[in-house]
Amino acid sequence: MKKALFILLTAAVLAGCNKEDSKKLASPSADPALVVPAEELLAQLKLATVTSQPVAETLRVAGRIDFDEQRLARIGATITGRVTEIDAVLGQTVKKGDVLARLNSSELSTQQLAYLKARAVLELNRRNAERAKALFEADVIAAAELQRRQSEYQISVAETRAAADQLQLLGVTPAAIERLGKHGAVNSLTPVVATLSGVVVERKLAQGQVVQPADALFVVADLSNLWAVAQVPEQQVSQVKAGQSVSIEVPALGNEKLLGKLIYVGQTIDPETRTVLVRTALDNSDGRLKPAMLASMLIEAKPADRLVIPASAVVRENDMDHVFVAEEAGAFRLVRVKLGVEQGGLRVVLSGLKGQERVVVDGAFHLNNERNRKEMEGS
Repeated sequence: MKKALFILLTAAVLAGCNKEDSKKLASPSADPALVVPAEELLAQLKLATVTSQPVAETLRVAGRIDFDEQRLARIGATITGRVTEIDAVLGQTVKKGDVLARLNSSELSTQQLAYLKARAVLELNRRNAERAKALFEADVIAAAELQRRQSEYQISVAETRAAADQLQLLGVTPAAIERLGKHGAVNSLTPVVATLSGVVVERKLAQGQVVQPADALFVVADLSNLWAVAQVPEQQVSQVKAGQSVSIEVPALGNEKLLGKLIYVGQTIDPETRTVLVRTALDNSDGRLKPAMLASMLIEAKPADRLVIPASAVVRENDMDHVFVAEEAGAFRLVRVKLGVEQGGLRVVLSGLKGQERVVVDGAFHLNNERNRKEMEGS
């Protein structure tokens, strides 16, 4: 009995020891972010101190290609009338002075008749004034009668000039007014002419439509020069100014970079989007750019002192950026950092480092492999 009891106690003690050993083996014995490399790997590592230096950051803002508004003309009728003929179509290249459409206007006929009447009265009053002058010199009429006749003539001159000016406002050329005065042929048709050489990019009229002077019937644009416009967030406005160099990436052109300079930075902030409008001019003599194309504007901001690290120091782990910071006794700690985009082989440190740390800039990939291997062996 005593012997059996001794065997049972011994087995219980051994079982308890095995449980304690199992707990010790299962508990983590090292920090998974810390690695101490072997001498061979340590000799291959290259370290550098995190410092600050002037960095000209590049702002990337979404934008688009747009018309150069100084090379854009919205063309309408100069008079109320009905469309009788349309000569221009969308996409057509036109020259300044080309006829785009023709209108029939009763208002134009009325004004031409008023001009002819004013000319007739002018001619009558001119003859009366000349006759009154001759009679006055012959002492047939008094001076008061001569003055009345001359006053009527001057009034007729002013009325005729006003009638001619009114015709010009309705789109009648001085040459056409002169022909009207000579031949007296009233023409109710008036042309809508291009005021700019370019391409017809909009057409808003139909046959038989009655149009008003306020209606924009055609839009003609010179597409040899265009704008790239973008909206810069309010927080970054202080980093942009007119004259800065910009690169334009247009996806439709395979993200080819077009170089230019900012020609305008808005003076007001859009209260809805909290952005400021900026624009640059682009040469489009080859016609590759089209208005409304999507584009990205890369603006070089003025240099500012920022913490930077070489791009070779960055380790991607779990879709996040990390670096190895040297600690005491040959150990290295994997530290998560937030970085800006790469520029010239450098990454701006946004958070995670304070400066003066020693980080691995060459061999970080192999060091991370070693850390992962030891972590797997430990688990």
